Amino acid sequence: MNPQVTDYIQNAPEEQKAIMESLRELIHQQVPFVQESFKWSRPVFSIDKDIAYFKTAKSYVTFGFMQAEKIKENLHLLEGTGKDMRHIKIKK
Repeated sequence: MNPQVTDYIQNAPEEQKAIMESLRELIHQQVPFVQESFKWSRPVFSIDKDIAYFKTAKSYVTFGFMQAEKIKENLHLLEGTGKDMRHIKIKK
């Protein structure tokens, strides 16, 4: 676990902190060999390349995916218009 990611989560508002702790745990459970880093002022998760990130916003947490074109199921649930990146907003 990256200490910068831990600090980022610990300094978030309480409701967002719980969301990010759950996301972090889920990512580590579901993605073997995932690595954490802190880039662009946010936690970033990678294997060989960056695959996902999360960041706080005023009333939600943005959970984003790099290489979104590789997502085959439920892509319609993700927001964004970029070629490679999509995200969802998690409020609770």
